[in-house]
Amino acid sequence: MNNDLSKLVEAVRAAHADIAPTYAEYVQLAFAIATDCGEAGRSDFISLCEPSPKFNALHANKLFSNALRTGKHDVHLGTAFHLAKLAGVEIGFKFQGFTNPFSSHTHAGTYNTAGTADPASGHESGEDDTSLHSGSEPYTSLPQLVPGYSWPSPLRDILGFADNAEQRDILLLTGLTALGATLGKMVRCLYGMHWIYPCIQLFVIAPPASGKGIMAWLRKFIEPIHQEIRQRVDQAMKQYRQDMAAYNALGKDKGNKEIPLMPKNSMFIISGNNTGTGILQNIIDSDGTGIIFETEADTITTAIGGDYGHWSDTLRNAFDHAGLSFNRRTNNEYCECDATFLAMVLSGTPGQVAPLIPSGENGLFSREVFYYKSQILKWIDQFSIDEVDAEKEFHRMGCEWKATIDELKSRGTITLRLDEGQQTAFNDSFARLFLRARQSTGQEMNSSVVRLAINLVRFMEVVALLRALELPGLLLPAPGIHKDNLKDKIIGGWELHITDEDFAALLTIAEPLYLHAIHILSFLPAGEITSRGLSEKDQLLSCMPDEFTSAQWMEAAEHANIPKNTAKTWLRRLCDAGSLLHGKQKGIYVKPI
Repeated sequence: MNNDLSKLVEAVRAAHADIAPTYAEYVQLAFAIATDCGEAGRSDFISLCEPSPKFNALHANKLFSNALRTGKHDVHLGTAFHLAKLAGVEIGFKFQGFTNPFSSHTHAGTYNTAGTADPASGHESGEDDTSLHSGSEPYTSLPQLVPGYSWPSPLRDILGFADNAEQRDILLLTGLTALGATLGKMVRCLYGMHWIYPCIQLFVIAPPASGKGIMAWLRKFIEPIHQEIRQRVDQAMKQYRQDMAAYNALGKDKGNKEIPLMPKNSMFIISGNNTGTGILQNIIDSDGTGIIFETEADTITTAIGGDYGHWSDTLRNAFDHAGLSFNRRTNNEYCECDATFLAMVLSGTPGQVAPLIPSGENGLFSREVFYYKSQILKWIDQFSIDEVDAEKEFHRMGCEWKATIDELKSRGTITLRLDEGQQTAFNDSFARLFLRARQSTGQEMNSSVVRLAINLVRFMEVVALLRALELPGLLLPAPGIHKDNLKDKIIGGWELHITDEDFAALLTIAEPLYLHAIHILSFLPAGEITSRGLSEKDQLLSCMPDEFTSAQWMEAAEHANIPKNTAKTWLRRLCDAGSLLHGKQKGIYVKPI
């Protein structure tokens, strides 16, 4: 943020001065701030225009967007100070001039405002004067997940490597995703008349150098499974080359023999440094099962830039376990798999989100589990006192887990069943969250809440199975198995139950994950839907009673460190969107039922 401009805004407000009384000066002011400050200067421009009796927020925003688009670069910030001086505003500091470090107003992540300009049309996608902090940081810290809860092993061991609460959250989510991927189609739950398997798509977002690299430890955890598959492929390829050499040596007798078939290029960890078609081929060769694990999201967006259509469609289908298919150009061969059990772990900076997920209306947004990690504000000593090699330890734990997975494969299908009380609590919790999303953001977060419920079921499948390895009484033979089979221990199906404590712990992470998703939504480009959600606005609305006054709203906003003008804007927009109703008396607001 430009400190000189901020000081000018304070001086103009104190003097209650209209520094752009004519249209010509009004336009000059817009170009001056747009040239040197870009999108970051929008809120200050609005503040400087507000004292005018002719002020119209919608028009001011459109004018500023047009100034950003057309860019009269011969008008600079000094013009704003000149206009203020002409209006009699006393400037109590020396203007130092300003060189804009961001030459374009489209610099990603400068401010996560709700309204963004459309450079092609010059029109606003949503009027906004609610700029957040610089970068992508929220006003207040986003909530943690389940601090201090004792999860089952190996999840508990994984979390032991966390140094703080945010690291614990990231390791928890990445651990659940990695463990779920290793379970593949072994564990399931019937939800919405559809079998749901523990295949989760996780996206952790954080400013650069914020410590999200710890996620790579979980890649070491799952490498033993990947390595075994690759060893089998290498052996099969060696045999294939021998068979081909023998086939080619037949000469004219080739016609009496079938040509050897090349083995599938199976893998468990599917590289994101690929094309969309290449990723699709790898998934199909692996019978639809695996995990994409990339700690830099732009690895994927750069690699598939020319093949973008396959990527989003593939992940959306994978979320629903749908089959995948395509025609391979070589020999015009048709490739397919009947069902998909694909997980994904991504991490990246705020600026890497939009290239992968263009807007909140893109179907991929609602399918992802998002977590936003705040920037690091103080130096952290990286010299380990106990000299533990984390990568080596995670690989060791992964080898132990692989042995467990090999044993579980022999048991057959495991089905999670929630009891009636758990189902009721689940439905009540998400019904409240769904209503809250509708009141705060209209329809934009509805699909995210629906799919968050599916992802929570997937988390429950993983945790319930891990706990059952410690408490065998949670895993029972499925009903209907013949007693002779039980006697001979020939059991093809199992019924899995989750403890009330684990169920409650997982249910409590729904709201934090919902708020993290809203925060990510706040700095995504808007599509046709223009009423954007912000995590702080949602939290503010949720803490208000069903009927409240404007004074109560402003008091709660002040307590949450939300600027006064921003809180006023949010209140007006909630009313305009129908998310709040005006009461019988002025200044009274009512939440719709």
